[in-house]
Amino acid sequence: MGVMTSWAARFRLRQYVKASLWIVPMLGLVLGALLAELALAADRTDWPPSGWHYSATTASGVLSAIVGAMVALLGFVVTIGVLVVQQATGTLSPRYMRLWYRDRLQKAVLATFTGTFAFAFSLLRSIESDSVPDLGVTLAGAAVAVSLVLLLIYLNRFTHSLRPVAIAELVTRLGATVLTDGARAIRGAAPRGDGDGAGPSGDPVMRVRTVRGGAIQAFDVPGLVAEAARHECVFVVTRLIGDFVPPGTVLVEVHGGTSEPDPAKVSDLIALGAERTIEQDPAFALRILVDIAVRALSPAVNDPTTAVQVLNYIEWFLHTVGTARLPGRYVLADGRGDARLVVPGRTWDNYLQLAVCEIRDYGSSSVQVCRRLRAMLEGLLDALPAQQHPSVRAQMTLLQQSVERQFADPARRAIAQQPDLQGIGGQDPP
Repeated sequence: MGVMTSWAARFRLRQYVKASLWIVPMLGLVLGALLAELALAADRTDWPPSGWHYSATTASGVLSAIVGAMVALLGFVVTIGVLVVQQATGTLSPRYMRLWYRDRLQKAVLATFTGTFAFAFSLLRSIESDSVPDLGVTLAGAAVAVSLVLLLIYLNRFTHSLRPVAIAELVTRLGATVLTDGARAIRGAAPRGDGDGAGPSGDPVMRVRTVRGGAIQAFDVPGLVAEAARHECVFVVTRLIGDFVPPGTVLVEVHGGTSEPDPAKVSDLIALGAERTIEQDPAFALRILVDIAVRALSPAVNDPTTAVQVLNYIEWFLHTVGTARLPGRYVLADGRGDARLVVPGRTWDNYLQLAVCEIRDYGSSSVQVCRRLRAMLEGLLDALPAQQHPSVRAQMTLLQQSVERQFADPARRAIAQQPDLQGIGGQDPP
């Protein structure tokens, strides 16, 4: 299996295309030049009407102005991008940048600008004293109008969507979608069920090690199941999605089988990259939310209200996780019902610790954060099944101990121990 045709290579290519800010604008540049040629060909017919004709001087001036304006607007959008990077790395989370790079509106705006630039520039060369691309000049003006409308939409969107609360909502929705879709995909790949199904026993007959290091971004679950079925063996994946593995790490243990699978083929069904992605990793969404809250609690920012607002969405995400089936290990079967793939997964405890521990530690001196955390944990106890309660009660005990250490004064301690959905200023408990 060639490197460029492997599943992992195609996955990395898709990730690169999604995160790239130059591919779509480059396509717009090429499309603009091609449309200019079509406009020149249309000008050789009896269209456009006589009222749309321009003099050579007017057409040249208009197109030159459009070329300059598009270059200036491109610079303006790039400046906004630099400001976004500064804000994200300073007050939000650098991990959020992977999502921001993928915004389709931003790419559409850049593609429209580059396309209009190429369109107008291509028409300039065809202007002569007795030959003017009337249709092209008219279309160039219309393209400028479209570009300005998209720019206004772009500014409105990013003015509102760069607020921490808006980012928290976006990340929470993405994480919840990945969690539910991933659970559905696992159920679809496991006719005999998942979780506590029979896995392999005994020592592995073969270990597949990674050649290159990186963060595990995704598994090709159907491909791994099919490859294991082909050799009548069972693959046991040893690492979680999101783990960083150095070169030489054992990624897959092979149990049983009538023949040995090709290690290169198996490795190519696991995508490694420079950093985590959200496609198969809902915990990465929670990681981003916690990062934003922790940065808001840092002494340099000192904004506990933002942390409380992010906790609202962390609670939303935890309610989604808490109602899902998370056995910690998934045994996936082939079409005949034979176990072929064992994949590790995160448990409810893992998600809850990720959501609470750091915010509790960094926000223990904030009455607002302590009260909101307690309200969140009590809400989880009220809404989630009984099997999730022990972990929640353990976190409540840790929160209680943290409050007792931080607030020596009994009156302040009593205030910090009260649950409040707004942190401070909400409804008093009954």
